Amino acid sequence: MKRIAFALFALVMAHASAATDASFVLQASAADWSRYFPGQLGNGYASTLTAPRGTEAAPAYLVALMDRTPGDMARPAVVPAWSGIDYRAAGGGWLNAAPLDAAHFQDYAQTLDMHDGTLATRYVYRDGERAADIEVLSLVSQASPHLAGSRLTLTPHFDGRIELSFALDAWAPHQPRFALARIDDAEMHRELDKYRLKLEPVAPATPDRAALWYPGTTEALARNGDAAQLTLRLSGRAANGATMAEAVAVALPQGVQPVSTRVVREGLHLALVVTMDVRKHQRYAFAKFVAVSRAGWGGDAQADLALAVQARAQGFDALLHAQREAWDALWKSDVVIDGDPAAQRIVHADLYYLLSNVTPDTAWGAGACGLTPGYAGHVFWDSDTWVFPALLLLHPERAKSLVAFRARTLPAAEARARTRGLRGAMYPWEADPDDGSSQTPHSARALDEREIHVNGDVAIAQWQYWLASGDKDWLKQSGWPVIRAVADFWVSRATWVAAKRRYEIAHVTSVDEDYSDVPNDTYTNAVARKSLQIADAAAAVLGVRPDPRWAAVAHELYLPFADGHHLDFDPSVPHNRDTWGGSSLPMLALPSLDLPMDTAVRRRDYAYALGPIEHSSRDPNSMGLAPLSIAAATAGDGADAAKWFERNLEAHVVQPPFDVRTETAHNNTGYFLTAGAGMLQNIAYGFTGLRIEPKGLVPAYPPLLPARWNALTLRNLVFRGRLYDISVRRGTDGKPVLSMTATPSTGSPRP
Repeated sequence: MKRIAFALFALVMAHASAATDASFVLQASAADWSRYFPGQLGNGYASTLTAPRGTEAAPAYLVALMDRTPGDMARPAVVPAWSGIDYRAAGGGWLNAAPLDAAHFQDYAQTLDMHDGTLATRYVYRDGERAADIEVLSLVSQASPHLAGSRLTLTPHFDGRIELSFALDAWAPHQPRFALARIDDAEMHRELDKYRLKLEPVAPATPDRAALWYPGTTEALARNGDAAQLTLRLSGRAANGATMAEAVAVALPQGVQPVSTRVVREGLHLALVVTMDVRKHQRYAFAKFVAVSRAGWGGDAQADLALAVQARAQGFDALLHAQREAWDALWKSDVVIDGDPAAQRIVHADLYYLLSNVTPDTAWGAGACGLTPGYAGHVFWDSDTWVFPALLLLHPERAKSLVAFRARTLPAAEARARTRGLRGAMYPWEADPDDGSSQTPHSARALDEREIHVNGDVAIAQWQYWLASGDKDWLKQSGWPVIRAVADFWVSRATWVAAKRRYEIAHVTSVDEDYSDVPNDTYTNAVARKSLQIADAAAAVLGVRPDPRWAAVAHELYLPFADGHHLDFDPSVPHNRDTWGGSSLPMLALPSLDLPMDTAVRRRDYAYALGPIEHSSRDPNSMGLAPLSIAAATAGDGADAAKWFERNLEAHVVQPPFDVRTETAHNNTGYFLTAGAGMLQNIAYGFTGLRIEPKGLVPAYPPLLPARWNALTLRNLVFRGRLYDISVRRGTDGKPVLSMTATPSTGSPRP
């Protein structure tokens, strides 16, 4: 017989999602326990992972809070977990320590509502003869970014005494740690062998490089609690890094007087423990309000405490209502697919994770795996070439943060160029998301020195923001200094080869990184050329005199070409390795680069690239699927464009139960924003054929729709201060037709 409490819970959740279609709702059942890949609750500033019980102490991170232990590379410092709420009947076992099995957890369901940014968990917790219905609703606030909260509703099946523990749990420093900033690849593997560690994934959610991508440490400097006021507060510091703070205010059920309240400090555990008497079948709702901050974003522990107490006074319903309104506003800009529910759900998941991991209107960078230790939280070219374009039209306030990060860290990039005897700015391969310093591990130093296309990617993103925003003041103050410095870098990095009467760029690591030292990597030279052309164009917009060398190098810079198609790199280098990338030529079709060429060359480029890609024995990387699909679309091969897009859905790179995207089917590098953003670019630019150009948002290529799709709508896009709805629908002849409609009634243009 279904219990009344659970029926009410289901009714409430159904009502909360009444305006939400199924593509926003992801569900976990008991069948998912053995393969549970955590989702995220986040707002770009703060993030916590989900956990099956909904009450565990889960890893949490703050934007760009980095552990900078000497000898190691900077890495995200895991902050004290704020999600923990524990429960037990007097004399019984704690909920969070109970085995996750059918004997202890019955009638289990967990729902991630991406439209509202909430996680709802319910089950019957059974400890011997005593059982209780548990319902948990958790969120990280988009409306008030310093706030997070959980509401636990308890319905005991017995009369008696219970305890609840509301905790802030710090984490012990990870062991072992390695001097990754100093040791080379051979030394690194010797260290791994010494500790019997392997670079292999462990199901369900451990990446193959977990032994190297361990989280950094946050040291608790002060921890306090007030049992009478039902509060906790904590001050900390990322190891050798910035300070942070957290605070908790607990709300007890209305009208309930606890038997006792006490603060517990045990090792890394700080908790407020409440003891109270309960009656059978009566519902008791508890709420935990959390406030978090870090240096440069918010105040200290005392300020966080005041914020948490204020949120408690307003109540959990107010926090939840504001959360739903904030997410609803974000989802007014959306990608809507008619005819393919699976694609729609995964597109919404990709957008949800992007919005949970990138800040609006700041100057912090986005790690390839967001607010997690994946890729050590470092900012790659992914931020500029993958994530930024996916956000630019849908959420320009978040896209702006990514280009602002490059402007803020320009001095560090200029210093790197100077130390190498180069002009301008040389951005790192792996940048610290806070200060922009190079954090590439020593074992990958060749990438930091030679995979220099990142500089062109940075400049192109700056120009794309100007084209989409039309903000000339921004261009002058922020974008232009970056564009100019990158152009100067390319002039000093290119070499004039008199015998061939052209400029070349030698000693480059290709995008297909197994080719680690080649001359004239085509993608690198292409982004260098475009960077130089952009510098000339930006100078013209601002009325300043360009360096004449920019145009000279751009005009004479060599792009390898033979037999009617581009090559991946200089023909002197055999293209004969079995690599994960296969070919980098599809990258030439990326919307922000869109290397000019006629359709016949595009078709030959695409055909040439397919050979090594389709015959590779390597695990396909989800990062490469979007460029392939876009390249096929620009070459006029709609069937292949749809095929490569479908691989994003079928390649086992979307992990259950919450559609977390991983890098490959086997390495479990999760929360891979790069590939998720690539999929969104695939739709927003590849299927529509749109490009952002000086003359506007233009249909540069014929639109297309996968066979199962009836229509595609990009809703509430922002371009040059106006709002647009863009749709692709089938015409009377069955061919896709693009339409663009200004939609001033759907909201105000965002900055």
